[in-house]
Amino acid sequence: MFLSLFDIFKIGIGPSSSHTMGPMTAAVRFLQMLRDHGEDVQAASLRVTLYGSLAFTGKGHATDRAVALGLLGYTPADLDVDAAEQRLLGLRQTRTLRALGLPPLAFDPGTDVVFDYGPSLPGHANGLTFEAFDAGSKVCLAETFYSIGGGFVVSASQREAPEAATGGKAGAWPYPFDTAASMLRMAKENGKSIATMKLANELAARQPQAFEQGIARIWATMSGCIDRGLALDGELPGGLRVKRRARKIFQQLEQERGSNRAQPHFASDWLSVYAMAVNEENAAGGKVVTAPTNGAAGVVPAVLRYYLDHCVGADSARISEFLLTAAAIGGLIKHNASISGAEAGCQGEVGSAAAMAAAGLCGVLGGTPDQVENAAEIALEHHLGMTCDPVAGLVQVPCIERNGIGATKAVAAASLALRGDGSHFMPLDNCIEAMRQTGAEMSVKFKETSLGGLAVNLPEC
Repeated sequence: MFLSLFDIFKIGIGPSSSHTMGPMTAAVRFLQMLRDHGEDVQAASLRVTLYGSLAFTGKGHATDRAVALGLLGYTPADLDVDAAEQRLLGLRQTRTLRALGLPPLAFDPGTDVVFDYGPSLPGHANGLTFEAFDAGSKVCLAETFYSIGGGFVVSASQREAPEAATGGKAGAWPYPFDTAASMLRMAKENGKSIATMKLANELAARQPQAFEQGIARIWATMSGCIDRGLALDGELPGGLRVKRRARKIFQQLEQERGSNRAQPHFASDWLSVYAMAVNEENAAGGKVVTAPTNGAAGVVPAVLRYYLDHCVGADSARISEFLLTAAAIGGLIKHNASISGAEAGCQGEVGSAAAMAAAGLCGVLGGTPDQVENAAEIALEHHLGMTCDPVAGLVQVPCIERNGIGATKAVAAASLALRGDGSHFMPLDNCIEAMRQTGAEMSVKFKETSLGGLAVNLPEC
């Protein structure tokens, strides 16, 4: 099992990695399938059907818009928002797709994206099917994709052969750990940190310069997202009339800095505001980095910014070490459980993000591999059972504040782990398995369908 840091941390757009980025990517892949079939497929029109969580919360997550953007050829990482809006307007007016290398295809975004509110498809709660029809309205090509969290997309055939979609065989990498136990064993046998082993795996797949450039771009995007969120105010889109709060809190904290008005929990407020800034940007459809998902995108950047701006002895040269360690933990969770809110609830999103951030912070503060594993376990353990119940299907309530609280838990977990010697009762692997089991037994009402929890307990006014 090998998941690159660049698989865990993807640059994309809000509001959801599974409901926005994933469907957009799936649409791009289906167009390529049509091109690959060439003249064997005489497509004249398209239809896309959304199932499960993609149907129930697709409107709030702008899934229909994401599908249309993908069919227009946009990918999450290269989306030009202004140009895309103009092309979307043109598509709505003409109801015709003109994709490079394909004939004109009839497609009306208003009617040809179908929300199926019946049972989920068997492969995953986030399923969508693309169908191409010939001039006689007969299906000439169809494919089902699953958006499995964090922007990852697999076809139905890949879902049945997961090794092909997760980096190939373990033995192909210098340190092929696929559990926390094997990770710690390799670290001990080789006298290396988790970040060093993860880096060796990364450099087996790309040149050092490409890795350095890539990780610099990841952090620049994360940090830039924090800065944008701290600078903007106003209402978030979607109809809930939720107001951005990060800018006002940031201004208050700046005024209190160095004064005798600052409470002991002043640093925790910085953590929260960094995370909230990111998730307000995500809710607004801005550029974010999955960490490991969009719904949990604020936790890792917030803790890393907290390290750089507030921790004694912080060193920007250790940014890559932080992200490598975090990515190693995120990869273990995704491989052995899930990072998808539609599959595991918010324990799989903010819980995973907190475990990643705790591990990263513990590592750069001098933690041993055993302490890093302990930090990740503490953070994940205290998110077990957390539901995903977004109000109105929007990644706003409770998601924005929940990232702030997840960041504070991550720092507390790292601090507790550093106070010990790394030995502890519950191994991270067992905690990950507990999360998987909890997600499997959790009612579908609490897994990103907005059918239970906070999503159905709204103010009456």
